[in-house]
Amino acid sequence: MVGLKPSDVPPPLGVKMASAGAAACIADMITFPLDTAKVRLQIQGEKTAVDGIRYRGVFGTISTMIRTEGPRSLYNGLVAGLQRQLCFASIRIGLYDNVKNFYTGGKDNPNVLIRILAGCTTGAMAVSFAQPTDVVKVRFQAQMNLNGVSRRYSGTMQAYRHIFQNEGMRGLWKGTLPNITRNALVNCTELVTYDLIKEAILSHNLLSDNLPCHFVSAFGAGFATTVIASPVDVVKTRYMNSPPGQYKSAINCAWTMMTKEGPTAFYKGFVPSFLRLGSWNVVMFVSFEQIKRAMMVTKKRTEATN
Repeated sequence: MVGLKPSDVPPPLGVKMASAGAAACIADMITFPLDTAKVRLQIQGEKTAVDGIRYRGVFGTISTMIRTEGPRSLYNGLVAGLQRQLCFASIRIGLYDNVKNFYTGGKDNPNVLIRILAGCTTGAMAVSFAQPTDVVKVRFQAQMNLNGVSRRYSGTMQAYRHIFQNEGMRGLWKGTLPNITRNALVNCTELVTYDLIKEAILSHNLLSDNLPCHFVSAFGAGFATTVIASPVDVVKTRYMNSPPGQYKSAINCAWTMMTKEGPTAFYKGFVPSFLRLGSWNVVMFVSFEQIKRAMMVTKKRTEATN
C-alpha cells in the first residue's frame, strides 16, 4: 500500500482521506504560482487578452505577472483550488488503497493492471465531485487583474453563482470528460508510479521507508505524470476557460489546437507543468506520509488513554 511498510497496520479510511486532503492543500499553497503560470502559458495563443503582454517560460511568466498584475495574481483561484483539493485529493488518494484491495479481494501485491484500474476509478470518482471547483480555479487563474481589462469574476462564490446563472449546471461541469480523462491518467501514473518506485527502492534496500525514499518516489511520479498527462491537461484548461460557443466539444478544442497551432500546442506549459507536478508530488506525498503517521500515533495514544 502507498505509504505503508509491510509490517504496518493499515490506517482507517478516515485517516487516509483526511491526511490526503490536508497534504494536498499544503502542496497547493506552496506550488500554486507554478500552476497559475502553467495555465497562462496553456491558454496563450488561444487569444490575445492585452496587447504587449506575452509570456515566455515559467519564470518569465511569473515575473511578467508580478510586474503587470502584482504578486497576488499568482494566487488567483487559490480558494477554489483548496476547495478542490479537500474533496478531490481526499477521494482519489485517500480511497486508492481501499479500491485496490476491493479489486484484489484483499490479496497482497496486486499487479500493475489492478493498480491502474484502482487509480482510474478513484480519479474518475474525484472529478465527479470536484469538477465545479476546478472550473472556477482555472477561470480565476486565466483572468488578468489589470486596470482597464474587464474581469469575469470578483470572488469565488460569485463565480459559482455567475456560471450557474449564465451557463447552468452544464457550465459548472464543463470539461468533465477531458478532466476525467486527464485525472484518470494523472491518478494512475502518479499513484502507480509512486507505488512501484517506492516498492523497488524498499525491496532492493536502497533506502529505508523515510523522507529520502518518499522524495525520490514522488519526484519520479511527477515526471512520468507530466509526460503522459500534459496533452489532455492543455485541452482541459482551454476548454474549461473558453466562453460558451467557442468550442463545440473538448474534441473540437483539441482539433482546433492541432490545426491552428500544431502538435507542439499540446505541450505548452510543459516546464511549469513538470515543476508544478514534480514539486507538488514531493510536498504532497511527504506531507501525506507524515500527517498519516502522526494521526495514527495520536489515535493509538487516545485509545491507550481510554
